[in-house]
Amino acid sequence: MENFPWLTTLALVPLVGAIVIALMPERSELTARKIGVIFSVVPVFLVVAMGLLFDANSAEPFQFTEEVPWIPSLGVSYSLGVDGIALVLLAMTVVLVPIVLIGGWHEGEDSPTGASAKGYVALVLALETCIILVFAATDVFLFYVFFEVMLIPMFYLIGRYGGPQRQYAAMKFLIYSLLGGLFMLASLIGLYVTAARETGDPSFSVLALADLNMDPATQKMLFLGFFFAFAVKAPMVPFHTWLPDAAAEAKPGTSVLMVGLMDKVGTFGMIRLCLPIFPDASAFYAPVIMVVAVIGIIYGALLAIGQTDMLRLVAYTSISHFGFIVLGIFVFTTQSMSGATLYMVTHGLTTAGLLMLVGYLITRRGSKYISDYGGVSKVAPVLAGLFLISGLASVSLPGLGSFVSEFLVLLGTFTRYPWLAVVSTFGVVLAAIYILWWYQRAMTGPVKPGCEGMTDLRGRETVAVAPAVALLIAIGFFPQMMLNDINPAVDRTMVAISQTDPAPTVDAATVGEAR
Repeated sequence: MENFPWLTTLALVPLVGAIVIALMPERSELTARKIGVIFSVVPVFLVVAMGLLFDANSAEPFQFTEEVPWIPSLGVSYSLGVDGIALVLLAMTVVLVPIVLIGGWHEGEDSPTGASAKGYVALVLALETCIILVFAATDVFLFYVFFEVMLIPMFYLIGRYGGPQRQYAAMKFLIYSLLGGLFMLASLIGLYVTAARETGDPSFSVLALADLNMDPATQKMLFLGFFFAFAVKAPMVPFHTWLPDAAAEAKPGTSVLMVGLMDKVGTFGMIRLCLPIFPDASAFYAPVIMVVAVIGIIYGALLAIGQTDMLRLVAYTSISHFGFIVLGIFVFTTQSMSGATLYMVTHGLTTAGLLMLVGYLITRRGSKYISDYGGVSKVAPVLAGLFLISGLASVSLPGLGSFVSEFLVLLGTFTRYPWLAVVSTFGVVLAAIYILWWYQRAMTGPVKPGCEGMTDLRGRETVAVAPAVALLIAIGFFPQMMLNDINPAVDRTMVAISQTDPAPTVDAATVGEAR
């Protein structure tokens, strides 16, 4: 099993499923959905096997490595590998896709453009392949290729299966993303030229580029192209405006893939590429990035409070949460970076729970506006209960996984920048306001007209949401099951960027005398 191509196999399974489904007859909608679920569940078992074989304490920076020359004249290779950070994000990916396909069983039907439901399933599986290869790529050129290719299935998922303003939302998403990708391409070319000049034998290997002796001025210039692309994808304020429009028009399952998975590529890229390849530039721009991240935390939370559209509300909460993730990355402490990585996973699970439940509400009531709901807990208690747990996870309630991740980010920030941590904490307070107010208006009180006949969750719907809720609880009580893999990778990243945790401000001898 040592030479088994784990990552290629992991990526090929959903791709094969997408091709099989795309070639099926038009009237095979139900069969296509069943086949799609099967091809989405197989990667779960592959990642579980990889997790059991993964050695968190290995001296090697990447495991399950594969490398085949692709464009030798340019130093490009099909190079894959994962560390603990990439592994947990792959685990999140393979868990969320079955949730989308099982929970959104009827998504893709009655498309306003006449597109088939089997096409929806095929696009979801194709997107999964692209995201897996982005997380697994250890060649920067390969990373860029799939960073751009994954826009295609998402564009069609929004544009062919979305709401009344789907074309506007899809085009806005595509233009923003392509603009970010254009800046990344310019920096990629600059990186190749720099590597050729410095070594005479250019390579796009992440490890080779991390050892490249670039002068600080070049680093600062090239860093901006990569960071801009990742900031758009994340999305960070002020490059975030495409997300609320896209989330409001996309199907809830599509929004789960977009917010829960695709947007994590942006913050993952900051860790995987920006920090080790441009360490000096990362340190130089970190103060500005941290301030913008804190602004995003407060800004996203404030706008979430004022939303009447449930899908837009979740989008703005995500903008706030991504502020915490970016802050944790650029504070440069082991606690904050480990917390940021875990935050990506817990946010994906939380968002999946909220968006799928919102989708069930919309299906039953026919409205996405909070004002049309009331007293849902009386007619659909299971739905309301799971909604409350997912909402409290968004608030980072102790006992749920999001609490651990947010606490680590704030703890790591406080040790280096106390005032940034204090201001960021207001984002937690605002989160409690928008989630609890949303729950109060929609789930409690008298049953509003139109909600009287609302049915509770069916078995399939419960099975879809339950894994996300269960994992949030499990991570909340046993965070080490992920942190044991994440922490060694974070330590290697800290060494690569020549950063150390700040020394304690209280001397141990002083504490002993005080006692």
